[in-house]
Order: sequence, then structure tokens, then C-alpha cells
Amino acid sequence: MTSESDLCSRISRVSIRGFRSLACVENLELPQLAVLIGANGSGKSNLIRFFEMLSYSLKGRNLQQFVIEKGGGDDQLFFGARTTSRLEAEIALETEQGTNEYRMALTHVAPDSLAFAEEAFRFSRHDREGSSDWIHLPMPAQESGLPVAAADSGQRSRRTARTLLYLLRNCATFQFHDTSAKASLNMRWDESENARMRSDGGNLAPILLHLSQEHPRRYRLITRQIQRVLPVFEDFDLQSTGGKVLLRWRARNSDNTFGPHLTSDGSLRLFCLFTLLNLPGEMLPDVLMIDEPELGLHPHAIALTADMLKSLSVHRQVFIATQSPLMVDAFDVDNILVASLKDGATDLTPMDRDEYRVWLESGYQPSDLWLKEPVG
Repeated sequence: MTSESDLCSRISRVSIRGFRSLACVENLELPQLAVLIGANGSGKSNLIRFFEMLSYSLKGRNLQQFVIEKGGGDDQLFFGARTTSRLEAEIALETEQGTNEYRMALTHVAPDSLAFAEEAFRFSRHDREGSSDWIHLPMPAQESGLPVAAADSGQRSRRTARTLLYLLRNCATFQFHDTSAKASLNMRWDESENARMRSDGGNLAPILLHLSQEHPRRYRLITRQIQRVLPVFEDFDLQSTGGKVLLRWRARNSDNTFGPHLTSDGSLRLFCLFTLLNLPGEMLPDVLMIDEPELGLHPHAIALTADMLKSLSVHRQVFIATQSPLMVDAFDVDNILVASLKDGATDLTPMDRDEYRVWLESGYQPSDLWLKEPVG
């Protein structure tokens, strides 16, 4: 029998109707490494935000918390609740055994929130013809019923629900934008907060401390990669005091150590990103979604980041949303999804190699096709 720890999934396709600018995304097939590009306001990051909402719904936080933090239910719906009162989605996740599918619908409720109006799941084996019947959860509900179904020993479908919950929880979003004085990266963290990196990278210090103690070769790889971009960097200085650890680092040829408040925004994002992309397998989710990984990075760091992303995608499914031509050109055309806005709705289209073959054979880079606007 395959255990949950042996499962490794990938999202093979997704349909989203009514979430923010994603008015109607139907059966979008997703590659192992997906690079979302598009102009400002094209909605390319909304695919990542959708999975962030899903993460809130299925993990320790909840849908209502997501809605509150993100401005209310009206803001999550395409052109607001008066235009779109219902949000729908279907996700297919592939494993070696078969296809796990999850379907949900959220509806706008007073005063300004969202609630589950439909939730269903099924598992169809690869070695059997056809698809299984959908298993519907009791509705309506303020929160997802999948965790309850996964824990209900009386349900025949418990194993399917448990597997699907595990797979969906193993899709994680990351955005290392907040490096302000009040960012969690500046806090002292319990050194035990080291199992998985937080979505904002806030627990970087305990993650690095754990790596230095339990995975020293991996830790040294991370510090060497940082040194390639930041030559002044020598090592991290991670001292645990009362079970708490603060992010600090040492400069070459200096006795001084520097905390986050004395470190540039770009360097802090570099620390988070390079650590995430070089974590050992047991500390990584199956699916990583990273919003604008190039933010604040030197061109050499962007090229190095692209190489790390490609290496990581051999073992994990990776999505990035980017506006960097340099980042785009580091990837194959088959990896690129182009976001464009039409009548306020985001259209997500794979860049077709055959369609742009003449351009590519003439020496144009993928970013040239995007910036010169034959696409996007």
C-alpha cells in the first residue's frame, strides 16, 4: 500500500470561473514548470492567489480568514458580487495510481463574505476505464468539508478524501515581497518552527539553523550560492537564545554581524529564495508557486535563480509569475503561459512553439515575442 509520505503529485489541469480577473479559465493544462508572464494588471498572479485561497481553506487558517485579509468577498469575485455571485473551480492532481479531482463552488453571502455552496471529489484509477462518480459533501458550509471527510472513519470515501486533502495541502504559495520593518522576517522565531518555510519566508532563521545542524551539506550549498551573487557575504550567524533565533549574517573581513534591519531588501529576498530552492526534499511541498521571484535581484542572481528553478522542477512542480524578460528567456517556450486582459478578464494561453516558429528561428527570444506584442 502506498503511504501518504510516498505520494508525489502534480496539478495536471485546472478550471476557474469567477475568481477575481479569472472569469473563465477552462481546462488549462499545466506543465511541470510553468512561467506566467503578462503586463501589469493582466492578472497573471491571480492563478497563484487562487491556490493561496485554497491553502487557507484546507490548512490551519480558513476561508473566512482569507476573505477578511484580502478585502472581503466582493473583491474575490469577477467584477464584484453584482456581476459574479458564484465562484467555481475544478482541479485535477495526478499521482502514479490515478487522477484525484476536487470541485468547489463559493457563493457571496452577507455581509461581505464567501461560503461553500458545493464541494465534491473523486479518484479515478489509471488502470480502469472511465471516471469514478463524484462524492458530494454536505452543503452549504462556511468552511471546507474535506478535512472532516478525511477524518470520518465511518465514510467509505475517507481514504480518497484523506489522500486528496494531503495532496492539496502540499501545494504551497510563496511571495517574498514584505521586507518592511514590521515584516515577520525581522522577528525572533522559535527554533522549532523549521518544518516548512512560511509563505512570506518569515521563519528563515529557524529553517537555516535546522539545516546547519541536520543538513550541513545542503546548508553549505545555500551559503555558496549566496556568495556567488553577494561576494561580501560570508555566513549566517544564527544564535539561539531562550529557544528563539533571529536572522543575522556576517560579512567577509569584518567582525560585524547584520540583522534584517541593516540588510537590503534585495539581499533578504535572495536569502529566502535561494534557501527555498535548495531545501531537502522532505522540507518541500509537491507544488511550489512563487510570485515575482526576480523582485529586487541582480541580473546574475536572476539567471542563477532560473537554473535552480529548472533543477527543482525535475522533482517538484513549479509555477512562477514574472515580469522579468531575463527570467523569461531562461526558460523554454513550452514552459510559458501568457496572461492577457480582454474586457477585464484574464486569458491564460500557452505559448505555442509552432505558432512562433518563424520568430524563434530568426533569433528572437521568448521575451521579444512578449514585449513586441505578437503575444500577450
